Amino acid sequence: MSGAVRLLRDGAVATLLLDQPARRNAMTRAMWRALPALVAEAAADDAIAVLRVEGAGAHFCGGADISEFAGTYATPDSAAQANAEIGAAVAALAAFPKPAVAVIRGACVGGGVALALACDLRFAAEDARFAVTPAKLGLIYSQADTTRLMRAVGAARAKELLFTARLVEAEEALRIGLVEEVCAPDALDAFVAQRLAPIAAGSRPALRAIKAVANAIEDGAEWEAPELRRVFDEAFAGADFQEGYDAFLAKRPPSFRAR
Repeated sequence: MSGAVRLLRDGAVATLLLDQPARRNAMTRAMWRALPALVAEAAADDAIAVLRVEGAGAHFCGGADISEFAGTYATPDSAAQANAEIGAAVAALAAFPKPAVAVIRGACVGGGVALALACDLRFAAEDARFAVTPAKLGLIYSQADTTRLMRAVGAARAKELLFTARLVEAEEALRIGLVEEVCAPDALDAFVAQRLAPIAAGSRPALRAIKAVANAIEDGAEWEAPELRRVFDEAFAGADFQEGYDAFLAKRPPSFRAR
């Protein structure tokens, strides 16, 4: 069904698909509202180790669907409600407890950049292009979205991108830290599959713990915070540590079972 967000499963890798290709996967309000429940579904599914986020067709996401703006922003109340829905969707993706990877082709603009930044990693095709465009509409990014942009590219570069709303090609996005890796468009799927394979085969508890600790540090956790030390210590009592240890001694790949 076009004009929707869909959760697709392929073994340990699930895809959150933004599916409105005729409009460059611009997000309608219905799509923003649907996203948190799908993210929660992926989080609760023990079979899923990692989540891909991508757009159908040639583009990642053109931001919010401008065809809805007349109704959405007709009054301060309707604008506040729409902004709350968008914020909740991006926050749900950012809080996803497992690794999340944005796979970016073509346009990644406005709210599309916010969705990509809510993921842990971003892999882009050489034809990807990025723009952080709220200033073109006399608007600003939310505090949460601005924070994620600053963490990715630094404060001065984030300000420059927000001030100018200029187009950033894939190679520059790689150079400034907006994406982690870039490859040819026709090689992107194979490249991403190669990068995700070791993640999907990894220890699920370890993946969740790694993300939780890294996010807590990024958010300013105190040095050797007791709760983070507890996460570290608990890993040594887990079944996956015993399997990993046994596999290392036997010189074989581990087969992690814990969920």
